[in-house]
Amino acid sequence: MKGATMICPVFIPRRSARRVRPLAVLAATLALAAVSTHASDAHTPPTAQPWTPATLRQALAALPPGDAARGRTVHETMFCASCHGERGQAPTLNWPHLAGQKAAYTAKMLLDYRDGRRLENHGALLMRDLAQMLTPQQMADVAAFYAQQPLPRDDGTPRAAVSAEALRQAERLVRHGDPARLITPCASCHGARGEGGTREAGALAGQNPLYLRRTLLDFQSGRRHNDAVKGMSTFAQRLTRTEIEALAVYYADPSAGRHALRQAAR
Repeated sequence: MKGATMICPVFIPRRSARRVRPLAVLAATLALAAVSTHASDAHTPPTAQPWTPATLRQALAALPPGDAARGRTVHETMFCASCHGERGQAPTLNWPHLAGQKAAYTAKMLLDYRDGRRLENHGALLMRDLAQMLTPQQMADVAAFYAQQPLPRDDGTPRAAVSAEALRQAERLVRHGDPARLITPCASCHGARGEGGTREAGALAGQNPLYLRRTLLDFQSGRRHNDAVKGMSTFAQRLTRTEIEALAVYYADPSAGRHALRQAAR
C-alpha cells in the first residue's frame, strides 16, 4: 500500500543470539523502519539513465578493488543479515540468496538500487535507501564478501510442483535455448552450471526459487527494467509461465534437477 511502512525483521543466528544485546536489536529494527517510512511509491520512474554495455563496464571499472574482510564488516554493520542471512543465504522466501554471487553482479545491483534503476517493489525501495548509504568502497567490499561464500545448497525453500517434461524443457532452455523463438541458452550468460558468467551475469545455482520466479515475471511484465540492452526482458517475454516455474525449480539445485531427469527417464 502506498505510504505503508515496511519493517524488515532482523535475523539473528541462534549461535550468536546470546551475544546480541536487546537494545541493539531494537535499534536495528527502528533504523530499518525509519529508512523505509519515506519510501515513495514502488512504481516511481527510474532516476538514472539505462545502462549501455559501455557505460556499465565503465561504472564497474570505476569501483575500487573489493576486500572480503571489510565486506563482512559492511554486511554486519549495515544489518544485511536481517534479510540475506548470516553468510548470504536468506532465511526467508522474500529475499534472494547472495552467497556465491559474482561480485560484479552484486555491485551492479547496488548501483542500480542507489541510482533508482530498480524500483519494482517495496523491497527494492528499501534496498535503494540502504544502497544510498554505502560508499563505492563499501559496495565493492560487500560484493567481494558474498562472492567468497559458497553457493547455497539444500536451502530448505519449498519447490513448486513441476512435471518431468517441464524439467526437461527447462534443461533444454538452459543448454540449448529455443532457436524457433530466438531464445538464447541460459548457460551462454549464466554458466553451464549456473555459477555465473563473464562480467556482470549473475549466478543462478542454488537461488531461492520463489525469488527467481518473481524476477523472471518482473522482467516479463516490465516491472523490472534494469538489464542492459533489455537482454533479460527479451528472454523472459518469450517464456511461458510453466517454463518460468520449471527454470526456478531447476536452478534451485541444478544437480538435483539433472538427477530427477535421469530418474524420470528410467
